[in-house]
Amino acid sequence: MPAALSFPFDNTYARALPGCYVPCQPENAPAPELAFFNPELAAELGLAPDAAAPETLAACFSGNALPAGAEPIAQAYAGHQFGYFSPQLGDGRALLLGEVIDRDGRRRDIALKGSGRTPFSRRGDGKAVLGPMLREVLIGEALHALGIPATRALAVVRSGQPILRQRPQPGAVLTRIASSHLRVGTFEYFAARGARDKVRLLADYTLARHAPRFQGQPDACAGLLQQVVAEQAGLVAQWMGVGFIHGVMNTDNMSLAGESIDFGPCAFMESYAPDTVFSSIDQDGRYAYANQPGIAQWNLARFAETLLPLLAEDQDAALQRANAAITAFDDEYAARWLAVLRGKLGLARQDAGDAAGDRALAEDWLALLHRHQIDFTLGWHALADSLEQPAALLTRGIADPAALGAWLQRWWQRCAAEDAGAGAAHAHARQARQQRLRQHNPWIIPRNHQVEAALDAAEAGDLAPFHRLLAAVRQPTGNTAELAAYAEPAPAGFTASFRTFCGT
Repeated sequence: MPAALSFPFDNTYARALPGCYVPCQPENAPAPELAFFNPELAAELGLAPDAAAPETLAACFSGNALPAGAEPIAQAYAGHQFGYFSPQLGDGRALLLGEVIDRDGRRRDIALKGSGRTPFSRRGDGKAVLGPMLREVLIGEALHALGIPATRALAVVRSGQPILRQRPQPGAVLTRIASSHLRVGTFEYFAARGARDKVRLLADYTLARHAPRFQGQPDACAGLLQQVVAEQAGLVAQWMGVGFIHGVMNTDNMSLAGESIDFGPCAFMESYAPDTVFSSIDQDGRYAYANQPGIAQWNLARFAETLLPLLAEDQDAALQRANAAITAFDDEYAARWLAVLRGKLGLARQDAGDAAGDRALAEDWLALLHRHQIDFTLGWHALADSLEQPAALLTRGIADPAALGAWLQRWWQRCAAEDAGAGAAHAHARQARQQRLRQHNPWIIPRNHQVEAALDAAEAGDLAPFHRLLAAVRQPTGNTAELAAYAEPAPAGFTASFRTFCGT
C-alpha cells in the first residue's frame, strides 16, 4: 500500500478475544468507485490520504486492497430483536479491519459494511446498496455536528455490482469508524451459551477499553454496568432533544461505547407527536419516539443479566446490584433529560434548583407543539426569535394567542429570575440566552424528504444533491439564506406516508 494509506493498526480485539470472532476476508468488488470520502475524519485517524488517487482510495475502502496490518474479522453477537431473542446474529455483512489510536489518543475501530458474506450471514448476501450507506453518512455526520456521540463514515465506495433488493440497486461498501463495536448482544451471545469464561474475558476487555477507572476494583463489573447505564441515559436524552428516532433499538444495536450505531430505519421527527414511528418493520410502535428511554432501560437490563455471575458470587446479591443499577436509569435519565430541556429553554442553571418547575415549563411547551402539530425542530428554534419578536411563534402555527402568551409570560419570568439571581445586565443576559437557544435548538436536521431526494439522485448517478445536503447538516445552527431550503419541513402528505427501511 502507498504510504498515504498506511494505517497504524493495533488490533486488541483480535489479540485479546479468541473465540469471539471468525477471521474472514472481504469479497472482491468488481469495479470500485469512490462515492464519498471524509478527509477530516481521515486526518483524525492519523491517515494522510491527500496524495492518494480516488482509485487507490476506492480499492482500499472496498476491501480489494487491504492495508498492511489489517486483520479482518467477523464479530460474534446475539440480540433481542423487537423483544425476541436471536441467539446468533453476528457480523453478517460487516468486517472489523482493525483498530487505530487517533491523534487524540482514542482507540477507534475501522470496519467495512457491505463487504460480502461471512460465517454469520445466514441466508443473506452480505452486501449493501448505495442509498442506505449514504444515509449512514448523513445521519452519522448530522449527529456528530449536533454534539451527539455517533459512529461516523470514513468512505463509501460503489462496488460496481448491482444488488437485488426490492429491485436491482447499485452495490456499495461503507467504511465505519466507531469507538468500538462491542454491543449488549456481544455479551448475550456468550451468556446464552453458558460460556462464563468468555463473558469474563469480554468484561475485562470492555473495562480496559471503555471503563479503565474501574479496573482492579472489587466491584469492577458493577462499575462498568453503572457507567453504561449513565452513558445510555445521556445518549437517549440527546436523541430526544433533537427528535431523533433510531427505529430499531435491538440489543445488538446498543453500543457499550455509548455511541449511536446502526442507522437503518432511523429518521428525525417533523411535527411533534410522541408516538411517531417511521420504520416499516416496527408495526406495533415498540421503538416509537416516546418509547426510546424505556427501551434503552429494557436493553440495559438484558446487559445486566449477562453480568450476574460477575457481579457477586451470591445470586441474591448479584440480582440486588443489577436491579439497583437498572433502577438508577430512571433518575439518571430524568436528570439528563432535564439538562437537555433547560438547554433548549435557554436556561444556564443546571443545578437542582426548581427542577419540577422547569420540567413543567418544558412539558407545557411540548404540549403546545403537540396540540398545534408544530414542527419539533422549528418550534424550539423559534424561541430564540421570540425574545425579540413574540409573534414569531404565531407564524410557526401556534394559533392560540392566549395559550401562547400565557406560556411565554411564564418563560420570560423564569429567565428573568435566573438573570436576577446571577446579577446579569439585561442586554448581556438576553444575548447569552439567545446564544444558548441557538446552540441547543438546531435549525437544520436531515429532513426526511430531502434525504430521500438526495439518495434517489445518488442512485441515478448524481451525487451533487447528497453533497449539498451533507454540507447543510454539518451546520445545524447555521441560520443563513443559503441554508433556508434545508430547514423547510416536508409536505404533510409526504410525512403521513413516509416509511424507512433497514436496507438489508
